[in-house]
Parts: sequence; C-alpha cells; structure tokens
Amino acid sequence: MLPQNGPKPPAASQPTESQPAESQPAEKRQAGTTIPPAMDPIAHLDALNRRALAGGGKDRIDKHHEAGKLTARERLDLLLDPGSFVELDRLVVHRCTDFGMEQQKVPGDGVVTGYGTIDGRRVFVFAQDFTVFGGSLSRAYASKVVKIMDLAMRTGAPIIGLNDSGGARIQEGVESLAGYGEVFLRNTLASGVVPQISAIMGPCAGGAVYSPAITDFVFMVEGTSYMFITGPDVIKTVTHEDVTKEELGGASAHAVKSGCAHFASPDDAQCLATIRELMSFLPANNHEDPPVRETSDPSNREDAELDTLVPTDPMKAYDVKTLIARVVDDADFFEVQASHAMNMVIGFARMGGRTVGIVANQPMVLAGCLDIQASMKAARFVRFCDCFNIPIVSFVDVPGFLPGVDQEAGGIIKHGAKLLYAYCEATVPKVTIITRKSYGGAYVVMSSKQLRGDMNLAYPTAEIAVMGPDGAVNIVYRKEIDAAEDKVATKAKFVDEYRRKFANPFKAAELGVIDEVIYPRQTRTRVIQSLEMLRDKRDQNPPKKHGNLPL
Repeated sequence: MLPQNGPKPPAASQPTESQPAESQPAEKRQAGTTIPPAMDPIAHLDALNRRALAGGGKDRIDKHHEAGKLTARERLDLLLDPGSFVELDRLVVHRCTDFGMEQQKVPGDGVVTGYGTIDGRRVFVFAQDFTVFGGSLSRAYASKVVKIMDLAMRTGAPIIGLNDSGGARIQEGVESLAGYGEVFLRNTLASGVVPQISAIMGPCAGGAVYSPAITDFVFMVEGTSYMFITGPDVIKTVTHEDVTKEELGGASAHAVKSGCAHFASPDDAQCLATIRELMSFLPANNHEDPPVRETSDPSNREDAELDTLVPTDPMKAYDVKTLIARVVDDADFFEVQASHAMNMVIGFARMGGRTVGIVANQPMVLAGCLDIQASMKAARFVRFCDCFNIPIVSFVDVPGFLPGVDQEAGGIIKHGAKLLYAYCEATVPKVTIITRKSYGGAYVVMSSKQLRGDMNLAYPTAEIAVMGPDGAVNIVYRKEIDAAEDKVATKAKFVDEYRRKFANPFKAAELGVIDEVIYPRQTRTRVIQSLEMLRDKRDQNPPKKHGNLPL
C-alpha cells in the first residue's frame, strides 16, 4: 500500500486554514525523495511516481469528488489532447524545516506542471492540487510554476493555469510570498507576448487573486470556485457586514457584477471544454497570426433579412447578436463576458475562416449607451486583440455616454478614455459598421475614421451627428420653436429637416468620413473584402517605452 502523506486539507469553504498537521503517525510521513540505502533505484523511482500520482490520497480525493470537483490530473486529462501531457518537476518537494514540515513531503508539492497540446497546438499548463497541502503555495511550488512560464515565453506558447489553492503556505512565511511575487512578475512580462488563461476551479483568495487578474481571460466554476482579497470573516470583523463566500466572490458575482471573470461554467468539465474552444481562436504568441479554419460559408453570401433587421425608428431596439450571427462564419459567435455590462457585446468569430474580434453596442440594453463598465470591458478586449494580431470588427449603434451623477462621480471621463485610447493605439486591421445611431463623443470613441479606423462603413439607417435630432433642434431652433403658435408641429418640421441635412450617412460619405454606405444584406461580403484588403496592413506607433493609459 502506498503511504498516505500530507495533511488533510480543509473543506473547500475554508481554504485559508489549509496547513499540514504535525501529529501524523510515522508511517504516514514522507521524508522526501532521497534513495534509501537498501532500495533499488528503479524501484524507488516507481514508488515515487506512484506517490506523486496519488496526490493527497484516496480519502482526500474522494472528498474532492464529493464536492463536485475534479482532481488536478483529471482536469488536465480533459483540457489537453489525449496522451499529450508531459509532466515536469514531478519529484519536487518543499524545503521547509519548520513546524515539523520536514516530515511531511509529497512529490510534486501540490501542483502539477508541464506541457501538452490542444487541437495539436502546444500549451504550457499548471494545475494546483487541493488534495495536497490544500494546494497551498511554497517557494518550491512557485519555482515549478515559474519554470513552465519561462519555457512558455522562450518557446512562444500559451500559459494555462488551473487554480485551486488555499493560498500562501503559512509555515514558509515570506518565502511563500516571494514565490507569489515571482509568478506575478512572469504574468506581467508574458502579457501581450503569449496568451494567458486562468481557470478558478476552487478557492483563490488573498494575494493569490492577482495572478489571474493579470492574465487575459478568467474562467470560474459555479458553486465551487471563488475569488476575493479578504474573506467573509475579515469583512464581518472590520465592517460588520454578513456575506457568504458565494455572494462575495463566487462565479456569478465576478461574471455579472465585477467583471473579473470572463466566463462562468456549471462544472469543471464544461469550464475546460470552453477553454479549449477559446484557444481555437487564438494564436500561440504575438508573432503569429490566429489559426485559419476552413468554412463552407460563402464569403459573398448575402442576407436579405438584414435589410429590415435594424428598425428605421431610432427609438426601437433590436438584438445586435442576431446581426453578428448572420454575418460571421456559420453563425458561430464566441461571446466573452456575456453577463457583464451587457450594453456592450464582445467576443470572437471567424470571417472567411480567419479569427476576428467583435465589438458591438447592444441597443437592447441601455439603448447601447457607453458607460463605465462597458467602456472598460471593450477597452481591454480591443487591447487583447491588438496584442495578438486579431482584426477588430465594430458594430456601432450608440446614442452617447450614459448620463448621470453616479457615472460622472465614478470617472466615466477616464474610463471612456480607456476605450478611446485602446482604439487609437491598435494597429491591427479595424473595420467599423455604423448600423444606426452614432452621436457625439461616442461616435469618435467607437473606432471612427479619426482613430485610424481602416474601413468605416454605414447602413442607410445610420445617423451620424453631434447629437440626436431632437436634442439638436431644442438647442439650434429654440427661439423659433418658442415663438411658434404650434410648437409641436414646428419642432417636428425642424427635426425632419435636421435629420435630412445632418443625421444620415450620406453627408458623412460626402465628406469622406464614411468610406461607403452599404446595403445591410451585403455586410458579410463588404467586411470580408475589407479584411482581405487589409491582411498585409502595416502600422506602428511612435517609438516610446510605453504610453500612459488613463488608469
């Protein structure tokens, strides 16, 4: 029988207490990987491998399963192509000699690291094992993670981290904190070089949350994962507020409210399947183009129903996701942050077999206005696409920035400027389609010609102006309206006149601000033609260390 080493981890609801017990019987302890004098080296290697593969032992694995969670190795089996995983540092153990820790060593030390493939493309991975020391991070554990991150950077491959940990290992003190610092540094240096994906598949608390926060996309699992800086007990003590872990930092809290999570899945298996789907859209690194997928969807396909999808009445809403689905390859739209800031829609699709990033105002929510959350959501996505050579297609129907005291006090100026900055900075191909309203500063921000938009198209229903006709008439013709006997009829006449003169795409086309007014049915054809024309686009920003994004 294999020795059952390591402490009993706490229940998933109490990760911060996950530290080894000191009172285990001698037969339950593991002194490390030194070869005993009388043991054959091959037999010793076999024993160590079996011990590493056993993780925290059957009892802890059973409890892990009872909580609805897969083990670290089971997760890797689902994430990676069958038989592709190559493990590194399986025999690493911690070096702590305090609190009896020298008698409690498990090969692998609570994290499984290595590389494998997803759809035949290499990725580097680490999976935290909550059954071993509660997944708590030691300096040796951190070194394992840092090693594969460095390899990913040198070889130009994505990094995927599966997080399920009680945080820093208390027995190691500052050594554990230093390990986190090493990981955070690699996250930062790898940003924009290789895609970084984090899956929160259990607890992730305290300083540990900053590694996922730096990565490009964060996945969470409903009911079993959570993230927060300070837990419910600390909040209760300091602010006297009662809150559960799920309310404070569960998948729903972060996918809907905070926006810290991009995806929320019902279970581990669905979470890992969604990561695989996301990876199919992304290049391996910033020097590569995204993968191309063959499609039977004709590039010149027209859709007559698009001619009537956008209502002529500017007060009526429509679902921009319907428009997106009718335009992209095979109606396949992979939405990102679907439940957060829903007045803005972002995600990946393919057009002509090639990956594009979609940014679209959603008239169904807040009339498609830009607000603080929507601006930040779109800005980060635009910057990701620009990092990894993904063209950006923007569908614009925006009446302006959301008015309100809360928005102004919350910094809508600087947060809106983030989206402006992101579009200005982006050098990838940018194609913009104005479907209806595009007013004021929001017109400029949403990938306008003046922000280096490469191809700016408009539907005949587009209204491009400083503000909507009704508001403009109230200012420009105030005296005339006040003096009129029939104020309603007079205002209606001026509104119609303003709309004919200014609030339409033809005036903008005359000025060259719009490259073409297109039939909506031809949207797919025109966008793909534009992207093909821009495939070899070369653009660059002035030499500098980096810009000062309005954070």
